[in-house]
Amino acid sequence: MVGLERSIVPLIATTDFGLASKSVALSFLISFGIAKALANLLAGRLSDRLGRKPVLITGWLIGLPVPLLIILAPAWNWVVFANVLLGINQGLCWSMTVIMKIDLVGPKQRGLAMGLNESGGYVAVSLAALLGGYLAATYNLRQAPFYPGVVFALLGLLGSVFLVQDTHAHARHEAQLVTQSTPHALPFAEVFRLASWKDSTLFSLSQAGMVNNLNDAMVWGLVPIILSGAGLSLKQIGTIAAVYPGVWGIGQLATGVLSDQWGRKGMIVAGMWIQAAAIALFAIGHAFWPWMAAAALLGVGTALVYPTLLAAVSDVAHPEWRATAVGVYRLWRDGGYAIGATLSGLLADLYGNAAATWAVAALTFISGVVVLARLRPRRLGQPGALFNGIRKER
Repeated sequence: MVGLERSIVPLIATTDFGLASKSVALSFLISFGIAKALANLLAGRLSDRLGRKPVLITGWLIGLPVPLLIILAPAWNWVVFANVLLGINQGLCWSMTVIMKIDLVGPKQRGLAMGLNESGGYVAVSLAALLGGYLAATYNLRQAPFYPGVVFALLGLLGSVFLVQDTHAHARHEAQLVTQSTPHALPFAEVFRLASWKDSTLFSLSQAGMVNNLNDAMVWGLVPIILSGAGLSLKQIGTIAAVYPGVWGIGQLATGVLSDQWGRKGMIVAGMWIQAAAIALFAIGHAFWPWMAAAALLGVGTALVYPTLLAAVSDVAHPEWRATAVGVYRLWRDGGYAIGATLSGLLADLYGNAAATWAVAALTFISGVVVLARLRPRRLGQPGALFNGIRKER
């Protein structure tokens, strides 16, 4: 669903609807980011109360109209509204796939589980971006690339209804295995404070997730416009848009497992700094192959970071409120889409595309420095570690 948009929607804004302002053209990403961030927060809490499967099915029902709205859109605000629904769909559905896999594996295999989950997702994003670019170049820009989206949404809904079993009982069982003196619940407000700023480890993870998706928003929304302005064809733009999530997706099969073995901190810091270098290469590149190299390098950096951040959040949260903690982390992480789209659009309008790209590269590097300074590694396999520390402070 997301992959179909990555190489196409920014060009629809400028070509089909004649939007000259990059801030307006990237408004679809702002709506997507805000909707997804809030849906993540809601998904975690609802799944702790109602179970995982009902939230997953609801997300796919909300996603069904998205490709049809884009195909039929008579005005740009239809596309923006479609991305509100897509954000809710992604927030509910992808949050549940993350949480359910965490439920199913033991604490020593969370990196593996997140690597498998994110790899499956972003390899699909890559293939869909490639497909979308091909269909746009062969047929038309707006209708043909989004017909597969109707099929994807139906498959997601049917698979969720008939193939998926709820995993909430696994989390309850794991909670019973944690030290009996550990309380099994925290108020939502307390979890929110811990994951947002109160705990230095969770703060460093949340800000890194936010900056990661901030730079992804720039690549998703601004880079296709840059490449089109440089004279690249739709197929070339689609290829570059596919290489980045393709390397990202395949790489996570290795990085998730390695984070279980090597630890989380070093991989997150390295990943953020590699991302910064790749974004800088987008700024200085002026031809197809340098931009391809930048996309591949960005995929490597993101593969190091993405599953590792999720696993690190899960390391320190009690099983009874882990889904809520993951939801808060994903609120900040996917809020990065809205912030990144707003920031890169404004900077591009005021100072040009290169300035916007350099600014995002600098923010990504600084985020890695914050992780280096603030993240305190905790021994893997101790899901109650943070919660026990809170009890001692009290």
